[in-house]
Amino acid sequence: MTYTSAQAAKLLRRLNDEYAAMLEREALSREFNAAVGENVDAVRPAYSYADAQAAQRELEEKIRKLKHALNLFNATHVIPEFGITIDEMLVYIPQLTKRKSKLAEMKSKLPKYRVAELGRISNIIDYTYLNYDLSEVEADYARVSDELANAQLALDAINNRDTLELPF
Repeated sequence: MTYTSAQAAKLLRRLNDEYAAMLEREALSREFNAAVGENVDAVRPAYSYADAQAAQRELEEKIRKLKHALNLFNATHVIPEFGITIDEMLVYIPQLTKRKSKLAEMKSKLPKYRVAELGRISNIIDYTYLNYDLSEVEADYARVSDELANAQLALDAINNRDTLELPF
């Protein structure tokens, strides 16, 4: 079947949720308690070890094949606006996000500000001075913000447009 990368990622989340639920159901039914004198067969939950393992293996294989198909797609599809693969973009976006956060902190500073130390009583007033050009940081912040927005939009577009073939 043919899926977009976004659809395949949603399918992967659904399969992983289904797998977790399957393991939980098995854990609840593979062992049980019965009181002394109680009819054990009357309280025994339905459970087949062989069936449970077969179902788990089948779902694990689907998950494995889906993840592999997504990895191949991400490693081979280039985002034209950036000239890098989706895989690289998935590294680049967090780098841009981190840089944007650092620049946001830097641009919010005053060129000179008083140091406030809790519990310190002194007649000496300390100041912190910026050792960078605030306007340069503000310009870089705007550039990085735009680059991040464009990267996210380009990734969203390719994830919702280009398709991959899933082997099941």
